[in-house]
Amino acid sequence: MYGIFLFCHCFNIILASFQAISVTCMEAGNQTVVLKFILLGLSEDMDSQPLLFGLFLSMYLATVLGNLLITLAICSDPHLHTPMYFFLSNLSLTDIGFTSTTVLKMLVNIQTRSNTITYEGCVTQMYFFMIFAGLDNLLLTVMAYDRFVAICHPLHYMVIMNPHLCSLLLLLSWLICLTYSLLQSLMFLRVSFCKETEIPHFFCELTQILQLACSDTLANDILLYFVTGLLGVIPLTGILFSYYRIISCIMGISSVAGKYKAFSTCGSHLLVVSLFYGVGLGVYLTSGTTHPSRKSSIASVMYTVVTPMLNPFIYSLRNRDMKRALRRLFRRGAYSQ
Repeated sequence: MYGIFLFCHCFNIILASFQAISVTCMEAGNQTVVLKFILLGLSEDMDSQPLLFGLFLSMYLATVLGNLLITLAICSDPHLHTPMYFFLSNLSLTDIGFTSTTVLKMLVNIQTRSNTITYEGCVTQMYFFMIFAGLDNLLLTVMAYDRFVAICHPLHYMVIMNPHLCSLLLLLSWLICLTYSLLQSLMFLRVSFCKETEIPHFFCELTQILQLACSDTLANDILLYFVTGLLGVIPLTGILFSYYRIISCIMGISSVAGKYKAFSTCGSHLLVVSLFYGVGLGVYLTSGTTHPSRKSSIASVMYTVVTPMLNPFIYSLRNRDMKRALRRLFRRGAYSQ
């Protein structure tokens, strides 16, 4: 019940923040020249659009189905009502929102053969994109801390990672992401653009759009790089420190079987972290130093679509408890029919 209350509370905060953005956007309408942006997408070749539509629709459905199955399996199996799977279910829901924010609009544009997005729609897309991207980052950090406690302090695991602390960590992650996204979106409303601004991307990404502005974006750039560095360096440092301590504890285990069992509990998370940070840092380091181009948008597909799609497979294929929970879920579905 407390988890449902927490989810509803965060959802109400999102709605209130969204209303604040909409009101401010209407007030700032006279300061902005453009009423819409043009998303150039991944390719201008009209013959390749049906292929792109089928490919991204398949990946989106796989992402939603895979992450929903992970969430349902965790919720339906009492054996998985632990802190690790609590954060994993929230990560799965975040990945669904993360992918939906970008892919759905691209699919609509391909289907309607229209590559435009309204100014308000662009601000809204950036707002939710920053929320879910930040949540992915912070949840992976919290999960690294959870693995550190489980391996290095196993006897005190349930005492340290109690339901109150887990809910508090989740709420704190939401508040940080909501605050930053709202602040960045409100500052973006001060930026003006020339007519028919073309974005060489398949969604409205803040770093790409700021490079196309006609007005001064120094304040936006300072906030962007400061908070991105803060939310990037501190969580990554926390993850690296957690795994340094985890590896030290594992090396202290005498038996090979004990070492393998300890490492297997964090292997999936380590693989997801490597994939998320490796691809994400590569994309942002290249896009921040070069002029916006379709190459960076194609690279962005890796962390906005491919990574959320692979996460359910990584956690289910390498986890015996998750496999058992999924089998029970499928059996219930078969019996109900």
